[in-house]
Amino acid sequence: MTPKPASSSILAYLVAGAYFMEMLDGTVVVSALPQMAASFGVPPIDLNIGISAYLLTLAVLIPASGWVADKYGPRAVFGWAIVIFTLASILCGLSSNLLVFTAARILQGVGGALMVPVGRLIVLRNTQKQDLMRAIATITWPGLAAPVLGPPIGGFLATYASWHWIFFLNVPLGILGFILTLKLIPAGRPDGTKPFDWRGFVLIGVACFGLMYGLDLISRQDASLPLAAISLGVSAIVTFAAVLHAKRAEHPLVDPWALRIRSFSITIWGGSMFRVAIGAVPFLAPLMFQLAFGLDAYQAGLLVLWVFAGNITMKPFTTPVLRRFSFRQVLLGNGFLNALLIACFALLTPATPFVVICAVLFASGLTRSMQFTALNTIAFAEVPESRMSGANTLFNAAHQMSAGLGVGVGAVVLRLAELWFPGANGSLPLIDFKIAFGVIGLIAFIAILDMIGLDAKAGNELRIKRAGAK
Repeated sequence: MTPKPASSSILAYLVAGAYFMEMLDGTVVVSALPQMAASFGVPPIDLNIGISAYLLTLAVLIPASGWVADKYGPRAVFGWAIVIFTLASILCGLSSNLLVFTAARILQGVGGALMVPVGRLIVLRNTQKQDLMRAIATITWPGLAAPVLGPPIGGFLATYASWHWIFFLNVPLGILGFILTLKLIPAGRPDGTKPFDWRGFVLIGVACFGLMYGLDLISRQDASLPLAAISLGVSAIVTFAAVLHAKRAEHPLVDPWALRIRSFSITIWGGSMFRVAIGAVPFLAPLMFQLAFGLDAYQAGLLVLWVFAGNITMKPFTTPVLRRFSFRQVLLGNGFLNALLIACFALLTPATPFVVICAVLFASGLTRSMQFTALNTIAFAEVPESRMSGANTLFNAAHQMSAGLGVGVGAVVLRLAELWFPGANGSLPLIDFKIAFGVIGLIAFIAILDMIGLDAKAGNELRIKRAGAK
């Protein structure tokens, strides 16, 4: 039986649930890294390859998500993506070594690459402009909540049960999501008329792989700097070739047309740097609290939970603030505060009063939530309906790539700091984390420079509340 079309708000909640499952799985392993490393017999920081492989697969395959959805229909693609993601989660929980774990994470990335982008496209196509702020805010929130909920959940399970169970959390969520997909999303009509851009797909895949592999090489203890330099150089060259191809191809896999719109382009350039910065924090903070402060995994996860408290507290105020102030004012002012608070992590020590640590984490969560939502909302404010699919694909690809870079950049900076200030017996001293957070804070500061040129009136049509709307 064909399901009745659901309202845009219900669809937004369904996609938000899928997004939560994907993002939770991407961060829940952070607090369990030392236990997983001991189980696999590798150094803790080497486990970042499992996180990076997952995020890299997302970045490589997301560009194909729009074409696959048009070819086979959004409901079929969304449903099968949930199935693949859930089965891969089970395989992750059953992994016995780093190689098997990484392979299972790659399979998870295949499901995730199709799950959230296709779901977001379904919402965008079924939401009026005046309702877009609320719908995007609904989809955005899990992306903020999951990265900070992941560490305490993972830490609790790793401390009091076994790290294997953190992946089995996805099973009930996946089953529920699949059932709701069949009930709420109409089958739609597949459109397979547009040819697949194989050249663009290969170029983008090679560029992404080269970048992430190069960063991973630098982050390892047995780093091969010449090989890393070659990998990064090849990535830069292929990226340039991919951009030229996208501009010349009749049906590019990733359509760069939306970059002509300033309100969209800032979410790609400055927005990506912002996501790199906030993506590194959930990776670095739990490690610092465990390895430099001497806390166990669960205690470290509970501390990071204060960032989540900030996210929750800000959520009811996000829409009123965006209606009261222009997007430009919010992105510049709040972006500055966010960068400053990330840099403040470098000032924390084991002697810092507990209440001060919690206050910094909480305030960071407040600004992180506001900036994330503002960027995600204004991204599609001025994109015409005919270009929505291409803009959505480009946005999701940049989003996932920058998230993957957050973990990679955090690991690289930490590794370079370790070379300058090595700890005893391979440990990571506090100074290494201070340097890492200082660099990440600088990246967040640079991100807001791209937003200075944003028109003060950009996104005003989203800020005007409809008459009679609640």
